[in-house]
Amino acid sequence: MHALSQILAITLVNIRSMPQRRGSSLVAITGIAGVVVVFVSVLSIAQGFRAAMTTAGDPRTAIVMRAGTEAEMSSVLMRANTQLVKDAPGIARGADGPVASAELFVIVNHPKRSTGLDANVPLRGVEPAAFDVRPQLKIVEGRRFEPGRNEIIVGKAAAGQFADLGVGQTVRWGENVWTIVGMFEAGGSISESEIWCDARVLQGAYRRGDSFQSVYVQLEREDSLDAFRAALAADPRLNVMVERETDYLAAQSVVLQTIIRTIGFVIAGLMAVGAIFGSINTMYNAVASRTREIATLRALGFGAVSIVSSVMAESTVLALVGGVLGGLLAWAGFDGYQTSTMNFQSFSQVAFAFRVTPALLIQGLACALIMGLIGGILPAIRAARLPIVDALREL
Repeated sequence: MHALSQILAITLVNIRSMPQRRGSSLVAITGIAGVVVVFVSVLSIAQGFRAAMTTAGDPRTAIVMRAGTEAEMSSVLMRANTQLVKDAPGIARGADGPVASAELFVIVNHPKRSTGLDANVPLRGVEPAAFDVRPQLKIVEGRRFEPGRNEIIVGKAAAGQFADLGVGQTVRWGENVWTIVGMFEAGGSISESEIWCDARVLQGAYRRGDSFQSVYVQLEREDSLDAFRAALAADPRLNVMVERETDYLAAQSVVLQTIIRTIGFVIAGLMAVGAIFGSINTMYNAVASRTREIATLRALGFGAVSIVSSVMAESTVLALVGGVLGGLLAWAGFDGYQTSTMNFQSFSQVAFAFRVTPALLIQGLACALIMGLIGGILPAIRAARLPIVDALREL
């Protein structure tokens, strides 16, 4: 209890004297804040991309593709196969039959708003049941496309990232001129990065015959997946794989998330080295400016542990201020910032928003505290080893 009282007393004195060392203190705070800004903002990219790939995903939705494929781009299913999938048990049924949509996925080039350069945009051909499979999808402007016509509806995120995709405009892809008749939202999910049209029209436009790449189905219940998968596996006419949509999209985001996280940790790590040296310098200056004060405290009976703890506490307070400041700057500057990047599995752009989550802010604060502790340990040891007699002679 006595030691704690000593630590508290010295720490309060140290903190109160910070304004006298505001220059060096600001250097340490700024350095740590910079590291936290970079760390949190880079990781918020990965967080936002993952959220776009998985947000609003319905666990009742499953995707069926050819066995052995990792993405829709490399899957091929003929219409006869898609009908067998739709007839399998475990699929929810509505007034028009099974809630399932055989879909075709192609990539078209279109200029981005930010650069004016062409980028890959996913154009998805769907069947009418696609809107029942994904009930979270809502038309927010215009109307749905009419089957059999060269009409498309555009995801809100795609319209925000790519030029000339407003309702009423026309675009030419391949030999077709497409009219944009509607815009939709899908709860911020990856579907908002896509453009939809009638699957039969898309088959003809891109000479895909009567083939599809996937079948999206709505299961009767969340636990119907195993029975549905077993039924398809038991049918010798089929060679397909089944995944829950949320699992499929989460797996697709792993590669890019890993790359972004690695880059973020490397950059933040390099910056952290500089911030730690800044913190060390700050705390050495603090100890040097209070040499006589520390020696006096030691002469009065304050223990070495109390001295070390007080210096560490001051360093931690500086780190805490830098961490909070960096977190606030990252949140204010990057949370919700809209951008797009390439999804390497589909070779198409995915629009998403940076997400500075509470978990990321806590991680950033933890990094700041670690930097503060590392930066304070050496000056704290030096303070505890100051020769009392020599220091008192300076009085």
